[in-house]
Amino acid sequence: MLECHLGFLASDLLILVSKSALLCVLLAMLCSAQEVKPPLPSEPSPFAAAQLLLRNGHYDEAIAQLQNLSASKPVPRGLSRELGAAYYQKGDFLRAIESLRTALAEDPDDRESTQLLGLSYYLSGHPVDAIPFLEKVQAWFPRANVDASYILGVCYIQSKDYDHARRAFATMYNVTPDSAAAYLFTARMLLRQEFDPVAEDYGKKAVALDPNLPLAHFLLGELYLYKSRIPEAVAEFQKELTINPGHAATYYKLGDANSRLQNWDEAERLLQRSIWLDATSTGPYILMGKVLLKKGEAELAVRALRRAEAMDPANAMPHQLLGQAYRELGQTEDAERELRMANQANSSQELQNTDPAETK
Repeated sequence: MLECHLGFLASDLLILVSKSALLCVLLAMLCSAQEVKPPLPSEPSPFAAAQLLLRNGHYDEAIAQLQNLSASKPVPRGLSRELGAAYYQKGDFLRAIESLRTALAEDPDDRESTQLLGLSYYLSGHPVDAIPFLEKVQAWFPRANVDASYILGVCYIQSKDYDHARRAFATMYNVTPDSAAAYLFTARMLLRQEFDPVAEDYGKKAVALDPNLPLAHFLLGELYLYKSRIPEAVAEFQKELTINPGHAATYYKLGDANSRLQNWDEAERLLQRSIWLDATSTGPYILMGKVLLKKGEAELAVRALRRAEAMDPANAMPHQLLGQAYRELGQTEDAERELRMANQANSSQELQNTDPAETK
């Protein structure tokens, strides 16, 4: 009984101690809450109004507000960076460069200004000047900032430093710089930048490193087709189909090559295979319409071209070819309608293409 009684006393004592400890904690929390003062409201950024204007596309008004801040005493820290960013968003890259250089003189570790300065140099047509700034950005964000790697690679291409371009694109796609894939990616970028001879060399290097690399033969075939080296294009497309038999675009391009050789039946067969694999691309339908017209099958041509027209109504080519097909069928009214629509589509395209886009 004594042991039991002592047990109860110990339990009661433990409860009293626990309650006392809890009370001390609560009192301490209450005291600390009374002692902590509420945080002072943060001061509004001096650039908030200008940044709102920029978000709404009012670039000149935003720049004017930022320029007015230069008369403040003291001048707000980061004003040069904000001005540079505003000029960049407006597309005034030369003034952006001037402000961003000032921003970096004030703070050499300003990463945003470093990136924008590199981009401004690139977009103003000075790729060599852009390279050191974009290299820093890539070093800060390895394999994370794809845009910076791409533009850095293009800058290297434009300065004819092809090996460094390959390394930049390898970083962009997370492959080793000396791999067949790195050469293939660089060949594609070179082709887009119209560095055709170097693109051919890099494409051949990719094939030499890995003869079974998908799309390497396709790239060479596209290049040879563009250069009207048709037999070479046909050979490369056939090699691609051996490696990559389910690639719809290869059937399409091989059909294009055969149409240029006037192998109409073979072109039709290849284009049909392309369409069976991928019915979402207008190119094979348009080319099929051309081939069928050459074969004198105007009714079948109309079916293919109407499909292309439904998929891309703003494209002038299906309308143009439909006009020809309807004329051959003696449907004059339909032919005139389609030719009018072709002229309208051409006029709209000319208005939109104030800056010529890459077509390759």
